[in-house]
Amino acid sequence: MTVLSSDIPARLDRLPWSRWHWRVVIALGVAWVLDGLEVTLVGSIGAVLERPDTLGLTAGEIGLSGSVYVAGAVLGALLFGRLTDRLGRKKLFLITLVVYTVGTLATAFSPNFAFFALCRFVTGLGIGGEYAAINSAIDELIPARVRGRVNLAINGSFWIGAALGAALSLVLLNARVIGPVWGWRAGFALGAVLAVAILLVRRDVPESPRWLIAHGRADEAKRIVDQIEAEIETQHGPLPAPQGSVVNYTAARANSPSMREVARVLLRRYPQRSMVALALMISQAFFYNAIFFTYALVLTRFYGVPEGDVALYIFPFALGNVLGPLLLGPLFDSVGRRRMIALTYVLAGVGLALTGWAFMMGWLDARGQALCWSAVFFLASAAASSAYLTVSEVFPLEMRAMAIAIFYAVGMGAGGFAAPLLFGLLIETGSRGAVMVGYGIGAALVIVAGLLALRYAADAERKPLEEVAPPLSSEAGGER
Repeated sequence: MTVLSSDIPARLDRLPWSRWHWRVVIALGVAWVLDGLEVTLVGSIGAVLERPDTLGLTAGEIGLSGSVYVAGAVLGALLFGRLTDRLGRKKLFLITLVVYTVGTLATAFSPNFAFFALCRFVTGLGIGGEYAAINSAIDELIPARVRGRVNLAINGSFWIGAALGAALSLVLLNARVIGPVWGWRAGFALGAVLAVAILLVRRDVPESPRWLIAHGRADEAKRIVDQIEAEIETQHGPLPAPQGSVVNYTAARANSPSMREVARVLLRRYPQRSMVALALMISQAFFYNAIFFTYALVLTRFYGVPEGDVALYIFPFALGNVLGPLLLGPLFDSVGRRRMIALTYVLAGVGLALTGWAFMMGWLDARGQALCWSAVFFLASAAASSAYLTVSEVFPLEMRAMAIAIFYAVGMGAGGFAAPLLFGLLIETGSRGAVMVGYGIGAALVIVAGLLALRYAADAERKPLEEVAPPLSSEAGGER
């Protein structure tokens, strides 16, 4: 049996933070900004699309378009996740961005509901594919010692896009700027312009050397790492010798593992990790979608906030969601994954339960409700981001993108569909007590997930990916 030894993972992990890393983070991390922009923009212009001088949609059609977007994201994650493991990270993070760009640009020219829904589906395909391709590439390019904080910060940038979407809606729908008839179209077109600009930057991000070496392309992987080191040496001077073990690849493979092999690894080799990942993804998806997709309904139905002012309440909510991963992220690398995942999940659940109780008792006004949600989601945003970090780093390289896609799809399928539907029905009752029941379910789910993580999650902080989960093409590893 031929054994190929490589120090490429150790060389990548020992690199000092540099301008090259910043370019990678910006070029790849914008995927979450685009998702936040899309979701918030559609939510903010929903009422405008009901006007007869725009698309004349019904409330049901607007809700259905949101479900179509989620369905596209789920299918896109599964389809492009499979291709990411098979064809490489770079090809797919370029392809998925092109799919997103085409979908959102076409949305701007929608003449009717059918075309609008189709465009939302295509846009969702691109966004879902981005999650699988981008999380894989980031983890494999970022040094192990800062992988946690970088991954959390990038996932939290969804809310920068959310704030941008809210701001665009306020400006573009203003009659003194463009107005509602054409402003909503301009918003989607601007999203496409941003995507094209990022596509130009993304072309310079290399293929993952880790993926290349695992697929038998050692010379190409070495050439890329040599180029990266040469660039970083111009900024930081001579680099220290790589520290850490050499990875032995016993069977470099040209193809990605079969779905049967993926299932075997998830269910037999890493059953505890799969259980934790499933709990984290489903609970955070329910938690988030329950609140965010009914945010406007709670404000307008229970607090009498005018529909045109709802976007203003998104800004403090978005701020809490951005600051959480940024400020708490370093602790995931120092204090550790298990402790911080458990802490943020449990405290977010307790915070939501207390906020729900105050809402039910009528102790809050609209501003107080928004501020309480902002505080809760300061913790919940770090928790949700850590779920994506977990599924992206605790499974073998050859199936990393597919693992991300599977858990993303299950989380979005369960939480993304069930939570808005349940809370929509609860809000329709007009009863604060009924809505509190929904908050209680969301709180219980994340608390249980946090406790499971405390007991069973992997200690992945500051460890090379190959140590956390040995590649399938290297010497076998098991649950630990």
